[in-house]
Amino acid sequence: MDVRLTRAGNRAVGLAMMMLVSAVIGSVVVAAAKSPAKPATPTPPAAAPVTPSKTPLPTKYVVLTFDDGPDVEYTPKVLNILAQYGAKATFFEVGQNVRKHPELTKRIHESGHSVQNHTWTHADLRNLSAAAFRQQVTSTDQAIRAQIGSTPACLRPPYGGVNATVRQRAKALGKDLVVWTIDSRDWTKPGTTAIVQRVLKNVHSGSVILMHDGGGNRTQTVAALPTILKTLKAQGYGFRTLTC
Repeated sequence: MDVRLTRAGNRAVGLAMMMLVSAVIGSVVVAAAKSPAKPATPTPPAAAPVTPSKTPLPTKYVVLTFDDGPDVEYTPKVLNILAQYGAKATFFEVGQNVRKHPELTKRIHESGHSVQNHTWTHADLRNLSAAAFRQQVTSTDQAIRAQIGSTPACLRPPYGGVNATVRQRAKALGKDLVVWTIDSRDWTKPGTTAIVQRVLKNVHSGSVILMHDGGGNRTQTVAALPTILKTLKAQGYGFRTLTC
């Protein structure tokens, strides 16, 4: 059936269509007004990688060394004084003492000091057979390594006893021999003032200073240490450790 609209009907349909379109457009505009578009969030730039900084080594310095420990009475006192003055030191340890007081070796290491080899029984290496030499050094290495996780590369021969054979044997074990340039002779118990004067009298940058935290009564060494550290710092010295 063919349906035809009159002219009036066509106008009515056109008007209805216009009203429908207007209503749709109005709804879109209202919805847009109620829900404004959110601006895009800018992506922050990637952070630059952080390079850890290292404390520069002092250019004017001394190397503090302590022998014959660890000792349950004197080593903690020495460590406390070093911490008070912000000083680091190298401890040349006797292996049998490490076995007795392993917690002190670990504390020395964890406090930022260097732990090195001073033989198992404080034996004069010049008087030993090749086998005994090796035993004195490697047994101490093992005891220290068990506490700090690494093997000492420095070897201090007791009594400063060095000859060609000691040098050859130490090299074969991968050790650098280390002695000293200033001997406080604190082991003679000369008095606190004498220890201080012996350390400070001839000090210069690069001096390796010998003191003791074990092997006997070290009360005078402990008493002398604050004055030594205070004076060295006042003179502009810093403190380095030995790793070899």
